Amino acid sequence: MKVYSIAIDGPAGSGKSTIAKILSERLGIVYVDTGAMYRTVAYYCIKNGIPTTDGQAVAEALKSIKLDIEMKDGVQHMLLNGEDVTAFIRTAEVGQGASDVGTFVPVRDRLVEIQQEMAAKISVVMDGRDIGTVVLPKAEVKIYLNAHVEERAKRRLKEFELAGKSCSLEEVVEQIKVRDHNDMTREYNPLRKADDAVEIDTTGLTVDEVADKVLEVVKEKTGEI
Repeated sequence: MKVYSIAIDGPAGSGKSTIAKILSERLGIVYVDTGAMYRTVAYYCIKNGIPTTDGQAVAEALKSIKLDIEMKDGVQHMLLNGEDVTAFIRTAEVGQGASDVGTFVPVRDRLVEIQQEMAAKISVVMDGRDIGTVVLPKAEVKIYLNAHVEERAKRRLKEFELAGKSCSLEEVVEQIKVRDHNDMTREYNPLRKADDAVEIDTTGLTVDEVADKVLEVVKEKTGEI
């Protein structure tokens, strides 16, 4: 079986992770949640009182961070210095921290290196904000998911509610707008659609409808399925 890569990019709440997981299951390839890697760096900083907006401090903190990815029953678990922190990195605070640390060159360079090493060995589906443009510029399949900000906020709000976290829709909308601004205007590898990516607007579509559209693109580009 040939090795191929699927890159899924898009703003916060566009459905990247959900679709990537479905592709992983249906195609039998590894899902690499790159956002979880940035969240893990942010979690370490927050836990240790390091401002996620202080580039020099975050770069220094990298020296004390060992990241590992472990697949358990098809699910990616993030290990931080040997500890499974998967359950602690999905808060709004950590999400904002991930956006902060993701603007720093040392952080991005190190995580991109890890991601590229994985994709060179096995077929993967990765989601993030610069997968098709920077991490996997030669990926066989590139998808850019998007959706209206209000719909993206509603999706995130549901995630928070399921996790027992209290937050208003207005607060989540503002958080996503700030995240979008940070991701799209950062100087180093900002969020943008790759020239050869297929854009899909997920507004008003069910998860299955989006997955079917993406799988059609995968079949067209790779001949798989």
